[in-house]
Amino acid sequence: MIKTYRKTATIKAEQFDGSDEMVDKYELIDAGTILGTHHTELYLTGSGKVDVGDWIATGVNGEHWPISDDVFRKTYAELPAIPDYAADWIEECKQENISLSDMLCSERRPEQIRDWMALTPGTYQFDYARYQKYQELVACAWLDGYQVEADNV
Repeated sequence: MIKTYRKTATIKAEQFDGSDEMVDKYELIDAGTILGTHHTELYLTGSGKVDVGDWIATGVNGEHWPISDDVFRKTYAELPAIPDYAADWIEECKQENISLSDMLCSERRPEQIRDWMALTPGTYQFDYARYQKYQELVACAWLDGYQVEADNV
């Protein structure tokens, strides 16, 4: 029976722009130099050809591999970006074995997080659509991981 699976490890990825800086960073090999031809093709050691626009992924063990842009966009989604105080709150709740639902609605939840999730910036009025959107964002960050952005209340 066929089952459905999802990838569980997060990766870091950078879109290859053809610059010398990226060629050096990822130690790409110029096949034209090796073969003595004028046609330049770049290869990632042990992983295949890299074209401008491809993504170079870095796995959990520091390994690199190329992914074509169309496959990358179908396979990966950028992790949500949340303020550092929201990330700290998530980590504190996980460490104290507080459930996801309690983390989102807890009376202990810092006021700064509540305001960030629920209040329209500048007007400080409750915004139900914003509150729902940011609850979902924090829930995704809890489940899938996140990136930390600068504080921006």
